Amino acid sequence: MAVAATQQPRGNGTGRFGTFGGVFTPNVLTILGIILFLRAGWVVGQTGLIGALIIVATANAISFLTGLSLSAIATSMNVRAGGNYYIISRTLGLEIGGAIGIPLYLSQAISIAFYVIGFTESIQAVAFFQQFDPRLIATVVVIIFAGIAWIGADFALKIQYFILAILVGALISFFTGGWDSIGAPTLVANYSPNVTFWLVFAVFFPAVTGIEVGTSMSGDLKNPSHSIPVGTIASIVVTAIVYFVAIYWFSTHATPDELINNSFVMRDVARWPFLIFLGVWAATLSSALGSIMAAPRTLQAIAKDDVLPRMLTAQLGSPTEPRLAVLVSGVIAVIVIWAGDLNFVAPIITMFFLNTYGMTNLVAGIERLVGNPSFRPRFHIHWSVSILGALGCYGAMFLINPPATVAAIVISFSIFVLLQRRTLTRTWGDVRNGIWFTLARWSLLNLEGMTYHIRNWRPNILVFTGQPHNREELVQMAEWLSMGRGILSFVQLLPGTIGKLAGRGLRDTARRQIRAYIQDRHMAAFASAEIVPDFYTGAAIVAQAHGVGGLEPNTVLLGWSRSAQGRTAQLLLMDVLVRMRKSVLFLHMDEDAGFGKKKTIDVWWRGRSRNADLMLLLAHIVAQHRDWRGATIRLIRVIGNEEGRTQTENHMCQLLNDVRVVGEPVVLVLPDDTPITQAFHNQSRQTDLTILGMNRPNEEESELYGQRMAELSDVIGTVLLVHSADAEELLETEE
Repeated sequence: MAVAATQQPRGNGTGRFGTFGGVFTPNVLTILGIILFLRAGWVVGQTGLIGALIIVATANAISFLTGLSLSAIATSMNVRAGGNYYIISRTLGLEIGGAIGIPLYLSQAISIAFYVIGFTESIQAVAFFQQFDPRLIATVVVIIFAGIAWIGADFALKIQYFILAILVGALISFFTGGWDSIGAPTLVANYSPNVTFWLVFAVFFPAVTGIEVGTSMSGDLKNPSHSIPVGTIASIVVTAIVYFVAIYWFSTHATPDELINNSFVMRDVARWPFLIFLGVWAATLSSALGSIMAAPRTLQAIAKDDVLPRMLTAQLGSPTEPRLAVLVSGVIAVIVIWAGDLNFVAPIITMFFLNTYGMTNLVAGIERLVGNPSFRPRFHIHWSVSILGALGCYGAMFLINPPATVAAIVISFSIFVLLQRRTLTRTWGDVRNGIWFTLARWSLLNLEGMTYHIRNWRPNILVFTGQPHNREELVQMAEWLSMGRGILSFVQLLPGTIGKLAGRGLRDTARRQIRAYIQDRHMAAFASAEIVPDFYTGAAIVAQAHGVGGLEPNTVLLGWSRSAQGRTAQLLLMDVLVRMRKSVLFLHMDEDAGFGKKKTIDVWWRGRSRNADLMLLLAHIVAQHRDWRGATIRLIRVIGNEEGRTQTENHMCQLLNDVRVVGEPVVLVLPDDTPITQAFHNQSRQTDLTILGMNRPNEEESELYGQRMAELSDVIGTVLLVHSADAEELLETEE
């Protein structure tokens, strides 16, 4: 990792606090909390010195990796109010930010109650306080702290300096005591019944999750991009040293049984025991004070983005403090205190904190992985460091409490779904664009280099709809043919001069209207509008140029013209498209019958037509759609005499078997003097969709051939005319 020697960015102009007061001190006071004073000795007693050191090292490694990721992000963006919520929402999008931010806020608000309850339980040892209901004492403390937060963060941080002094005094008392009774440490574990290494790890790990407090002060920092990295890393390093030394000091001054059974073993070791009591109170109160400063700021940032009601941003006369959010946070803390069932909620809260840290690591890793040019941190770390931190966070979640982990994930995902349905939009860019761009680029480059195989064929259909609402039948057919697995592109061609039309914004307007149509129909399709000299020249140009890499259109769908001149032009266009290796489909729509009951699909086969495979494949795809569920596919062939029926049926069954399409072979014996149009009318007039293959006539034959296909279509009804660019490559063949 390295820090580039560039000029530090200026703050946002509204900050009041520096690195020490705004980040380092709140973090330290939260990390050196109740676990240090009442649970660190228990950890040593259970696991022995070596096991305890491993636990402290592992927990702090996860915290340190998260701090590195946080530092990288903070030096690449102007972090405003909201801390980790702001970072995640501006990087992964508002929905994911809200899904993480709302549980994070609730965790911070409920944590106020937890720390205050811890303080209340500790002062119950004093006889005077035993006469009062502990919930009443806790409520009074919350009200006092809410009042401090109401007055302002300036006043709260000044109080934190006083609490920090008490905490330092308690640590000095602990580390200066017991020099005349140093013993050999117990190196091996001495687990109590039903206690395991990972259970002990779960008890200790919340001690290192306090870096959220300093980050949540981001909106009040003079220079967040400097203070967050420096203050966070410094607090992690300093508190890690304190824990390592404390673990060793515990191990050399008490037996495992004493460490396990005596929560106040620190007091017994200390030079001035009363300072340990003050330290316990200072640790719990400082953590509660940090939470009541952090929670309202997180809530205010979420509300400013309209994820929660915007009224929660009200400052009620203060130019700097989120006072309404302070009141809401205080009310939540009081409700939790009187609800009483804290053991159920506590593990889920820890999971929300860890989920936030895990997402912070993922953000930093993903930003680096996708190579977003706008991600230019001065604090450089390799993407693997952040990913390792994310794995550590989520691994710790499952090791600490798997059910609570699942509950936290379900809650966050539910919030994400609700926010997605609200279609929240903001103008800032986020890393999701970079993720999809990187995946698309990687996929296209790999697809471009792959050898094409028929078993991988999927419909990539270019549909010349104009404005789709004017060609609903083409849209419907395209949707059936793609089945949500292919690629659809709706194209409008704007005949005219580019110089005249481009400046009027017609192309952008047309594309926007097509895209709106697609979104209203909830379709998976692309929108395109192009200015062209004329329709048929433009269609050839667009078909040739559309797509990228291995995702060029392989099929073109158009409506079948009603005029002779239009049909001739379409057949000439078909000749050009086939030379470009594009299969061509023309839809002739029976305006009266439409698609009927969607129960029968007829495929007419001439025996030697190279279109057969594609026609059967298209019939199969349409029949798989839910609109056509249960539809029967009939493969129909006309022969001249009865003697050939059996052989023809066998041949047709073999074809259906080869292409693996379930269909019914139908053989029609047609005398030579019977018009072919009569056979089509008799057999397929009541059919819901008929598929006919087309030849590729030369220019001289185009008008006559177009007339013939029009006559056939008219006597049938709704017809899909098909010409395969290369039938042999459209279905898997057995070598």
